[in-house]
Amino acid sequence: MLENLPLKSIQYKGLTIEGYSRAAVQSYWRIPELKLGFDMGGSPWSFMGTQTFFISHAHLDHMAALPVYVARRRMMKMDPPNIYIPGDVVEPVQRMLKAWQRLDRGRMHCNLIGVNPGDEIELSREHVVTVFETKHTVPSVGYLVWDRRRKLKEEYIGLAGDKIRDLRLSGTDVTEETRVPLVCYTGDTAPAGLDNYPPVFDAKVLITELTFFRPEHRREKIHKFGHMHLDDFYERADKFKNDLLILAHFSTRYHERQLETALKKRLPRELQSKIELWL
Repeated sequence: MLENLPLKSIQYKGLTIEGYSRAAVQSYWRIPELKLGFDMGGSPWSFMGTQTFFISHAHLDHMAALPVYVARRRMMKMDPPNIYIPGDVVEPVQRMLKAWQRLDRGRMHCNLIGVNPGDEIELSREHVVTVFETKHTVPSVGYLVWDRRRKLKEEYIGLAGDKIRDLRLSGTDVTEETRVPLVCYTGDTAPAGLDNYPPVFDAKVLITELTFFRPEHRREKIHKFGHMHLDDFYERADKFKNDLLILAHFSTRYHERQLETALKKRLPRELQSKIELWL
C-alpha cells in the first residue's frame, strides 16, 4: 500500500482509528470497521476504498482533498462516494467540483448530501449517525455514531419463549431500540459545540480539537475563531465520561513536547489517562 501522507493508527475495542490532524495543515480520519471517515484535508491512498465521508466544515485543511478522492474512485472504477457536508455549503461545493471536472477532464461523480443539526443518517442495521451544531467561523457540524440494538421490552422479560413467539406472531412488537454513543467527531469548534450536545461527553470515543494551550493565548479570542484551549478541558474535566479522548488539530506554533508537558501539568490524572494526543 502506498504511504503518501502521514498516518497514525490506534485500536479501540475492535475499532481502528486512523488519520492525521494539524491546524492549518490538514485533517483526515477513518474508521474502517464502520466503513466511514471524517473530513478530507488530505486523502491517503488507503482511504480511497472507504465510500462514506462526513465533512465537518469547508475550510481547506478539512476539505481540500475532496476532488482528489472523488477522481481516484472514478479512475479505479469504484462506485460514487457518499459525502455528507453542512447544508449551507452544498451549492458552492458542487460548483467547485464542476470546475475541477473541467480542469481534470474527468467526471466528478459523488453523492453530495447536505446535513443540518438534528438530522439522522442510517448507516446500517447496527449504526446510525446524528448531526449536531458546532461553533466555528464557517458553517460547521459534528457527527456522532450510535451503536443500536433491539432488546426485549422490560414487561416481557422472564416470559416463556413460546409466549414471546405468540406475541410476535400476533403483531405485537416485543422489543425496543437501545442506543449507545460510540464515536463522536466534532471537527473544529469552540466549547459550545460540545456543551450544547451532551452525548458528546458520553461517546465511547471522542475525537475533538485542542488547538491552543499557552496561558497568554486569550480564550475569548480563541473561542471567537471557533477553537478550544487546554483550559476548556480543565474546566470540563468531570464531564468527560468517554473511554478514549483523542485530542488533535494542534497549532503549528507548538512542539510536541510542549503539548505533552502542558497537559501533564494542567489536567487531572483521571482525565489524562483517557487522552490520546494525536502527535
